[in-house]
Amino acid sequence: MSSMFGNKLKISIFGESHGKGIGVVIDGLPSGLKIDLNYIEKQMTRRSPGRNNLSTPRRESDKFNILSGLFQGKTTGTPLCATIENQDKKSKDYTSIKTVIRPGHSDYTGFAKYSGYNDYRGSGHFSGRITAPLLFAGSIAMYILEKYKGITIGTRIKSIYNITDISEIKVDDNGLNELKDMNFPVFSVEKGILMEQEILKAKENGDSVGGVTETFILNVPKGYGEPFFDSVESKMSHMIFSIPAVKGIEFGEGFKVSEMKGSTANDQYYVNEGCILTYSNNSGGILGGITNGMPIIFRTAIKPTPSISRLQKTVDISTMKNKTVQIEGRHDPCIVPRAVPVIEGAAALVVLDLIMEREGEVWNLMK
Repeated sequence: MSSMFGNKLKISIFGESHGKGIGVVIDGLPSGLKIDLNYIEKQMTRRSPGRNNLSTPRRESDKFNILSGLFQGKTTGTPLCATIENQDKKSKDYTSIKTVIRPGHSDYTGFAKYSGYNDYRGSGHFSGRITAPLLFAGSIAMYILEKYKGITIGTRIKSIYNITDISEIKVDDNGLNELKDMNFPVFSVEKGILMEQEILKAKENGDSVGGVTETFILNVPKGYGEPFFDSVESKMSHMIFSIPAVKGIEFGEGFKVSEMKGSTANDQYYVNEGCILTYSNNSGGILGGITNGMPIIFRTAIKPTPSISRLQKTVDISTMKNKTVQIEGRHDPCIVPRAVPVIEGAAALVVLDLIMEREGEVWNLMK
């Protein structure tokens, strides 16, 4: 198996949900970059479980321990490795369903690929728990992009189940930073309350709900990316689909462009203070697989949490007999709010990799 991603900036994640710990190795970071660990801790807290009644009661501080690659607060240029200890584990919750494949989970496919040797506790390496080290790496990338490149990334919850946030919005750097300070990032407080109520209703009924997030990446220069196989959309989709529970992604107007005519779908150009801009942004800041200088915008579809307490039909793979299962343990009734910072971090890793492909590993840090 491979748990590595990236071209110039490579990351490798490791660990299991109920193992001793999880972690990440980041290879290719330019040397001499000052990293604010308080910033990293703040981003990690946004993802942490047990913060409110909208998430799993499992309590993990996600406190990270940097083993290498950072010296006197600055990157050394060598691989940066960090580990996160798993603290609040209840592995016995999974003993009774060791051979019972849970609907909507990776139990069956994991068993098929690894011949039954995979760690089944809490979904093992397939678990959303592994997004903690992914976010650690992404938080470093976000910080570097903000501090050294002026690139801002923010995400709102566009919808939960059948409740949708307002459509008419205008985003800027301050607006995206405000979203990051919100426990439930939406543009309409009223819509956010309705979404939270829908999550709690599903929780009370032993069920779960999914939703859609919308990510905005501002101030990405034009000319980054490649046509065809290494297009910005290709690389971003590859990374975002690596996040558990993600089932779809679309850029700009996405599938809606199929309902438009060319005269409407085309983003027409104009010049403003020596810069070429577009009146609309239906392409989501990407044309021909390459950034055009407009905001990169994409939406991510996240499925309902598969662990629900309702009785479901399944199979016991040890006996090859049909049976029913009722999943116990601690689970999120909706994973969307905690996925928001992970999506931002994942996107930051892609953008930083694109920049390093074009600019190399040596930056002028004296600016």
